Amino acid sequence: MKKSAWLSLPLLLGLLVTPAIPQSPHHFPTPPEPLDPTSTDKEPTGPTRRVDLAQLQREADDLARAAQTIPSDVANVRKGMLPKDVIEKLKQIEKLSKRLRAELNP
Repeated sequence: MKKSAWLSLPLLLGLLVTPAIPQSPHHFPTPPEPLDPTSTDKEPTGPTRRVDLAQLQREADDLARAAQTIPSDVANVRKGMLPKDVIEKLKQIEKLSKRLRAELNP
């Protein structure tokens, strides 16, 4: 019995000492420093890009006009006739929409 008492003594000490160890609060790691120390999260101080609102409106109107003709062209395709300019119109619509998206999304 003495041998088993000696073997259980470290277990008993471990159980008694464990609650006495203060638990440290969780510390989350800090984010790393930026690789480029000159860049900051501040607003750019350089010249800002100016958007020509009149040109933007003209392009939006062109896009709307071109898009309005597509349903009738698709109806003609269903009838078996492929209008020769429908592919060009679709390319123009894509080009205008990309340009508008680029201008509106800095």
